[in-house]
Amino acid sequence: MLLKTFGWSFAITVLGLGLAGVLWGWQGLAIVGILSVLEISLSFDNAVINAGILRKMNAFWQKIFLTVGILVAVFGMRLVFPVVIVAITAKLGPIEAVQLAVNDKAHYQELVTSAHPAIAAFGGIFLLMIFLDFIFEDRDYKWLSWIEKPLARIGKLDTLSIIVALVVLLVSAMTVAPHAAHGGGDKTTTVLLSGIAGLITYLVVGGISGYFEGRLENDEAEDGAEAAAVEKKGAGAGSVAGLAGKAAFFMFLYLEVIDASFSFDGVIGAFAITNDIFEMALGLGIGAMYIRSLTVFLVRKGTLDDYVYLEHGAHYAIGALGVILLATIRYEINDVITGLVGVVLIALSFGSSVLRNRREGKPGAEPSAQSEVTSGV
Repeated sequence: MLLKTFGWSFAITVLGLGLAGVLWGWQGLAIVGILSVLEISLSFDNAVINAGILRKMNAFWQKIFLTVGILVAVFGMRLVFPVVIVAITAKLGPIEAVQLAVNDKAHYQELVTSAHPAIAAFGGIFLLMIFLDFIFEDRDYKWLSWIEKPLARIGKLDTLSIIVALVVLLVSAMTVAPHAAHGGGDKTTTVLLSGIAGLITYLVVGGISGYFEGRLENDEAEDGAEAAAVEKKGAGAGSVAGLAGKAAFFMFLYLEVIDASFSFDGVIGAFAITNDIFEMALGLGIGAMYIRSLTVFLVRKGTLDDYVYLEHGAHYAIGALGVILLATIRYEINDVITGLVGVVLIALSFGSSVLRNRREGKPGAEPSAQSEVTSGV
C-alpha cells in the first residue's frame, strides 16, 4: 500500500532531481532537494486537514485530487501564481511577466516580495477562519478540553468566527500594516481589502461545499427500505449521483483553496533559497506531491479515526500559521519557525492520541464517559 500510494511521488522525485541535475548541475539539484524538504515540513498539517475532507469523497475524487489537483498545485500555485502576482503588481502583460521572471530574476523577486502584505492578509484570514470554525464547534473528542469546552459553548453564536476574524484583520491593519516590511510604506488599505477577500472566498467556497455536503447527508439519511425500493426500480439514481458529484466538486474546490493558502508562505520563503521560478516550481512541486500522497495515505489507513486528536493539532497549527502570516506583514519570521510550530503541535496531538488509545486498549476505541472528561491534555 505504501508503494501504491507514494509510487508517483517517488517516481517524480527521481525524475525531478535528475532533471534538475541535467539542467542546473549539482547546485540546482541541491536547491530543488532543499525546496522539496521545505515544502513538506511547512505543509504536513495541510495533509492532515486535507485528509479530514478527502475521506468524505469516493475513490474517483481521491484520484482527481492526486492528478488534476496536483497540476493545479504545482503549475498553478508554484509557477503561475507568482507570475500573475508580478503581472498585477507591475501592471505587465502575462508574457512580459514571464520574460521578467526569466531575464531579470532579481527584479522579479522584488516585485513578488512587495506583494507579500496582500498575499499574507488573504491567506492569513482564510486559514484563521478554518481554525475558528473548528475550535468554536462542539466536538465529541476534545484535546485541550480546558480551552475547547468554553469556546464550544460561546461558539453557538453562528457569526462568532466571522466577528473574531474581522477584529483580527482590523487590528492587523492598524498595527502591522502601517509598518509593512515589504512593498514600502503604509499597506493598511491593501491588507484590509485582501483580508476581506480571503474571508469572502472562505465563506463562498466553504458555504457552497457545506451546502451540497449537507444535502448529500440528508439524502443518505432517508429511509433504507424506500431507498432500496427506488434502487430496484432504477429510479432516482441519477439525482443521487449528481448530488454527490456536486458536493465532491465543491469540496474539491475548497481543498484547492486551502492548498493555495498553505502554499503562500512556501512560495515566499522559497525566494530565500532561489529566485529561479523553474527551480522553485520543481522543488516545491515535488514537496506538494508528497503532501498529496500523504493525504491519501492518511485517508486509506484511517489514521484520523485511530488518532482522534490529530485533526485538533493540525487545526491549531493552521491557526498559528494564519497569525504568523499576518505578523509577517511587518516582521521577518524564519520559515524554520513556521514549520516547527506545525510539526510540534501535530506531534503533541499524535502523542495525546497514542496515550488515549492505550487507555482505551485499542486504536479508535470509543471513550467512556469518564475518559472523555479526562482525555484533554
